[in-house]
Amino acid sequence: MSPISAPKRGHYKGPVVFAYDPALRFAVDLLPVDGPGESVDLSVDGTLERRPIARTVGLIEAFAAELTLFWIEGYGGGLFLPFRDETSGTQTYGGGRYLIDAIKGADLGLNAAGKLILDFNFAYHPSCAHNAAYVCPLAPPQNVLPVPVRAGERL
Repeated sequence: MSPISAPKRGHYKGPVVFAYDPALRFAVDLLPVDGPGESVDLSVDGTLERRPIARTVGLIEAFAAELTLFWIEGYGGGLFLPFRDETSGTQTYGGGRYLIDAIKGADLGLNAAGKLILDFNFAYHPSCAHNAAYVCPLAPPQNVLPVPVRAGERL
C-alpha cells in the first residue's frame, strides 16, 4: 500500500528534496549503549518496540549533537534512526525524518573501515507525513539536532 493517498497518486511526481550536499555524508563510529526499550503505539499496525543500542560518534562537529540508533524488536526488526532538526515543521515534516529504517531497506551499511555511513541527503519523511491513515514512530528527544539539516526530503 502506498502512503500517497489514491486521489493524490495521479498528480504525485515524487518527493521534493534539497540539493545534494556531499558535506552531509558521514562515516561514524558507534558507541554501544544500553537503555530501556520503549513501546510505540502504531494504531491498527500494533505496537513497535524499540530499544537504544548505539550512539553515533562523529556528528557533533557538524550538528552540535550525536544521535541514538535503535533496534526494532518485532514488526520487521532491524536498525532505526529517526531524527528531528531545526527544519522540522517549517521546511520538513514536523515529526522528523528517517535516516535508517531497516524495515524499508534504507541503510547504506558500513565503509571499508567498519564505520556506519550516514548520508543525510537520503533522509526521508515517514509515511504519516504523506497520509494521516499511517501512524509512525517519531524521533525521540535524544535525536533532536539543534541545527538545520537542509538535506533529503523536504516539504
